[in-house]
Amino acid sequence: MRLLPVVLAQSPARDPKTATGELRSEVATLHAEFPQAKAFIYPEYHTCRVSSLPNERRAAYEQVAEPLDGPRVTALCAAAAESGIWLVAGTVIEKGPRGELFNTAVVCSPAGELASYYRKAFPWRPFEPFTPGTGFTVFDIPDIGRAGLAICYDLWFPEVARQLAWMGAEVIVYPTQTSTSDRDQELVLAQAAAIANQVFVVSVNAAMPDGVGRSIIADPEGIVRVAAPSEAPAVVTDVLDLDAVTRVRTLGTRGLNRMWSQLRAGDPPLRLPVYGGAIDPATWHPQRRGESDE
Repeated sequence: MRLLPVVLAQSPARDPKTATGELRSEVATLHAEFPQAKAFIYPEYHTCRVSSLPNERRAAYEQVAEPLDGPRVTALCAAAAESGIWLVAGTVIEKGPRGELFNTAVVCSPAGELASYYRKAFPWRPFEPFTPGTGFTVFDIPDIGRAGLAICYDLWFPEVARQLAWMGAEVIVYPTQTSTSDRDQELVLAQAAAIANQVFVVSVNAAMPDGVGRSIIADPEGIVRVAAPSEAPAVVTDVLDLDAVTRVRTLGTRGLNRMWSQLRAGDPPLRLPVYGGAIDPATWHPQRRGESDE
């Protein structure tokens, strides 16, 4: 069995001056309480709370922005190594190589290394003054499976989840900071992304006062496994059986729908004029672990 025990920390954001030290202490405490957990996941902006005033926001982001080899990510990876866990510490404000500002999800490995990162492709405009990312990110957890990264508003664009599933993701993690009334729609979208791509979807939202909570895990058939009931801080735990992804993709959702087996050899390509490309039946299947586009 390919089991991934997870801890979702539905928490408010932290002051960037003290965030990494506080988070390191909290991760150690949570790991002592849940020693079998392999992955700890936090909301968007978790270590980078800044002013919410529109005329101050960009300047505040620029003040806390750091490159990925800076002290903030280094400290987060040290926290992962100390507890021997995979840590998705929400997102950080990344200073790009040409001075860009990116909203970037980072993954630290149990060895204390930056295992993966993803720059948000769809900043919530006009409120988020970030340069959009231009790529998709998956990473392998040895002997367990492949995970994909996306961030908050990316959930509203089905192309993101589809691309990650195509790249072999069996679970997609969405660090989120939604403080608005559309969280109801996001919960529907999380289930829809899980159903349409036959993946686990993990949407970890911030707690009050930075978010309205209601973090959720949906399984590859879209069934809600666990959900935080309110906007209050909460710790949500679950064990994701990634073999369920294989089962659903092989036998179908409710034993019926096998989207990845829809196209057959000899079928004509399906043109996608909006994207200037096509779906080729010869390649219409998710990648397996260890495969890449190269």
